[in-house]
Amino acid sequence: MMKDHELGGQLLAGVSRSFYLTLKALPEGLREPISLGYLLARTADTMADTASAPQSVRAECLREFDRLAQIGESEEAAEGALYERLRQEFIPHQSDAAEAALLGRLPEIFTALRATPSHNAAHIRSVLAPITRGQLLDLERFPADGELHVLNTADELDEYTYLVAGCVGGFWTKLCGQASPPVLSGEKAVDEMLVLGIRYGKGLQLVNILRDVGKDLAMGRCYFPLEDLQKHGLTLEHVKKDPATLLPVMSPWRTLCREHLTCGVDYLKGLKSGRVAYATALPLLLGIRTLARVGKADWAELAKGVKVSRSEVAKIMFDAGVAAVKENGIFRLAEKYQSSR
Repeated sequence: MMKDHELGGQLLAGVSRSFYLTLKALPEGLREPISLGYLLARTADTMADTASAPQSVRAECLREFDRLAQIGESEEAAEGALYERLRQEFIPHQSDAAEAALLGRLPEIFTALRATPSHNAAHIRSVLAPITRGQLLDLERFPADGELHVLNTADELDEYTYLVAGCVGGFWTKLCGQASPPVLSGEKAVDEMLVLGIRYGKGLQLVNILRDVGKDLAMGRCYFPLEDLQKHGLTLEHVKKDPATLLPVMSPWRTLCREHLTCGVDYLKGLKSGRVAYATALPLLLGIRTLARVGKADWAELAKGVKVSRSEVAKIMFDAGVAAVKENGIFRLAEKYQSSR
């Protein structure tokens, strides 16, 4: 199991940034497996995003990483080979020292996973598999060849948001459902909470896609599907010449994103632990604020990337801290944020 002064401390804080505040708020029985799952997911994400490594190498290493994580026992030779590839082909090319450190600590992360109680380890492995699949699909769909590539259908985008984030909502809910003392209120059935949690996770990923549209286009990625472009009489050539033509295409996805985040608000009603509600609400409140900024931004602002200021993040944390000590306070706060976009 992880200890705060080891993997769950400085390393986690370095790679999780604002999400570390969410993890710190959780009770220990939830904090350890969720933190370990986060470290594994971020390791896979860092491998997938190392642009200096050929895509074939990234895909091969991601598949081997997932295989080794899933088997539940040590394969010393195979793990040693993967660590050596990370040391040579990935770690030297990290611009973020924390992400380089994360890759360098993978042997310890695998050891921590194998030492985790079996019921928690099973949940961690079950969420890591779709996350890794989502990253592999990204590599396949968006080859780094200097061209602009696009998803084909809305179903592909929905699948992607589930694989890289919606599944995390399910993972979070399953862990909450087995927590002792209980953190679910019983007002909503676990199956209903799973559906809400998955939609909440999808909403957070859609926020990222909407917020980062300019950066993604610069990297040759258009997540808004070709069938949507065609409904507006657009082709990829139009988008390349004038990216602002995407604005009307984005509008219905903002609407869907808001609906997903509303499921996150409803999710809070099913939590009776103030600490868990606080931790669950922080990304939601930040997502709601970010989506509101995206909706008001022109293309010049979207091209730079939309961010919530540090002062606003501090206000969100303060508001949530005050609300968490009141009965249903977090839920009412999230409703207020959602209605005041």
